[in-house]
Amino acid sequence: MTMMNARVHRAGRKWGQLAGALGAMLAAQSALAVNDLKGGPGVDQLNLQEPVTRIAHDQMWLHNFMLIICLVIFLAVFGVMFYSIFKHRKSKGAVSATFHESVAVEIAWTVVPFVIVILMALPATKVVVAMKDTTNADLTIKTTGYQWKWGYDYLKGEGEGIGFLSTLDVGQRESSNSGKPEPVDNYLLKVDNPLVVPVDKKVRIITTANDVIHSWGVPAFGVKQDAVPGFVRDTWFKAEKVGDYYGQCVELCGKEHAYMPIHVKVLSAADYSAWVAGKMKEIAAKADDPSKVWELSPLMARGEKVYAANCAVCHQPNGKGAGPVKPLDASPVVLSDKHLDQIDVVLHGRMDKGMPSWKALSDTDLAAVITYTKNSWSNKTGQLVQPAEVLAERSK
Repeated sequence: MTMMNARVHRAGRKWGQLAGALGAMLAAQSALAVNDLKGGPGVDQLNLQEPVTRIAHDQMWLHNFMLIICLVIFLAVFGVMFYSIFKHRKSKGAVSATFHESVAVEIAWTVVPFVIVILMALPATKVVVAMKDTTNADLTIKTTGYQWKWGYDYLKGEGEGIGFLSTLDVGQRESSNSGKPEPVDNYLLKVDNPLVVPVDKKVRIITTANDVIHSWGVPAFGVKQDAVPGFVRDTWFKAEKVGDYYGQCVELCGKEHAYMPIHVKVLSAADYSAWVAGKMKEIAAKADDPSKVWELSPLMARGEKVYAANCAVCHQPNGKGAGPVKPLDASPVVLSDKHLDQIDVVLHGRMDKGMPSWKALSDTDLAAVITYTKNSWSNKTGQLVQPAEVLAERSK
């Protein structure tokens, strides 16, 4: 009896431990739970994202229409097959027919699929043609894919002349590197500079790439267009609702492919005009004279901002790098007094080592960030790189 009680006690203790572990697991899952991201992916999502453009609405209608046709064909074919198997089974004494040809059947199995294909092709062709009609755009934006970020240049329409890079938020990248993802709805979708467009305006997107093939896609807009180096392609959208909409590079473009999100902010006409005015003031403030001779302290302060916005994602804020990304702290190239070596790397990139070109940044910004790396962390070189040095190398 005593042995039995001991066994029961041990079994109860094991079940208690198991229940405790399951409770802790459920609590952890609930702590990490996220919600649907409005304008982005949803939790356990089965259908397409909520459409906010005419094209996306048409695509969803086509999707459902094709599913219905496929379901009808499935039910008809398998219904006839199972009925025939059941009705004409051998146990009921069914005898196989002996005919070999039937003109009616041959006409039917030719005409019926043809009609089905036409029913599917007509609305699909109409939508595909509309997707490629980029004429009469209110706004034209060039989108350039880099490993691994997006560059946006406003070429035509309100905001012409604005240009910037859009990079994954540094905090989210560090969270991913640590193996402890943040329980936030926009995980790996937050960027420092979203693409901003006005509502109810036709926006033409011209895509290209600087290194490898990328692909710009936003599901809520019904848009996906490859960005191919040396080529330009285009697509368009006309957002019907103000809000934030998310996408990602949808072409496997290298090891950082997962860290190349797209964030489009759709504003009202008045808010968009205010945003444009603000960006124009920023551009005017940054219109530096490359012949200006800088002192170390202000150039370092500017370089720190440029580094945080563009370089820290890969090289980390402490300059130590991560994985195959080379550290800048104690780097021989950074420490060298031959400035052209580092200027060349930053300007032209090193594709074999995953380093993108940063030609999109101004000469002053590049000089500032190089100066910052040469004088930060354990790199106390005291060296200062002037914008004129970058301009000279860029002009070669």
